[in-house]
Amino acid sequence: MDKIIKAAFGGAVALSGLFVLAVQGRTGHPGLAELKKWKYAHRGLHDEFLPENSMTAFRAALEHGYGIELDIHLLKDGNLAVMHDSSLKRTTGCDGCIEDLTTQQLKDYHLGGTDETIPEFRDVLKLFAGKAPLIIELKPERGNHAALAEAACAMMEGYEGAWCMESFDPRCVYWLKKNRPQIIRGQLTEDFFRAENSPLPSYLKFAMKHQLFNFATQPDFIAYKFRDRETISNRLARNFWGVQGVSWTLISREEFDTAAKENWIPIFENFKP
Repeated sequence: MDKIIKAAFGGAVALSGLFVLAVQGRTGHPGLAELKKWKYAHRGLHDEFLPENSMTAFRAALEHGYGIELDIHLLKDGNLAVMHDSSLKRTTGCDGCIEDLTTQQLKDYHLGGTDETIPEFRDVLKLFAGKAPLIIELKPERGNHAALAEAACAMMEGYEGAWCMESFDPRCVYWLKKNRPQIIRGQLTEDFFRAENSPLPSYLKFAMKHQLFNFATQPDFIAYKFRDRETISNRLARNFWGVQGVSWTLISREEFDTAAKENWIPIFENFKP
């Protein structure tokens, strides 16, 4: 019996040690200091009149002195467009996926029933260059994580201004680590067991919730959903390993103040902090 107890105890200690090692990230990137000075409007400063991820919403954020978080997809012709969903339905009312569009077709899709059309990523870069920072989320689809990351990095070459890249997909973050290690990279995550309609199998939900891919991707920051942030993996990554936290999406002054007190980089929506 003593041998069984000792073996079980040893196994528990070993697993705990592996867990602590798994959630580590990279610390000390000098570019984080500038990013930490700003507040970030989620998909631009949008409201019932200004559609999300639109040029008007991005201009509004800039005019109010905010950086932005935005989402990019790889188009059929290799260019990059700004939209959150792969499906066009929610934001444009049309069927289809953005990955099947060409640059020329973007102007045919209007956002939220307005005159705004789907922006090209390059146009957002022209607007923000040297003025305010960008948190760029890579949105891979159909296994195009490497092609998307490569296209995004190519477009950022020579860009003047502060920026970083993040993704829910660890393959994108790993690609950045392997191929563009100088770029500030972040792992997006949440408690996927609480997420609605998550297609992930349970083992991936567990791995993503607890940041078990960090050992391979070595993110500079963890972008965690605000309501889900109180996990042991987050505490270890931030307090033990010293990885920077980003909090999304803050929808009230109370949440914003809490995030600021806890030293999260804030991404907000539906109010002006």
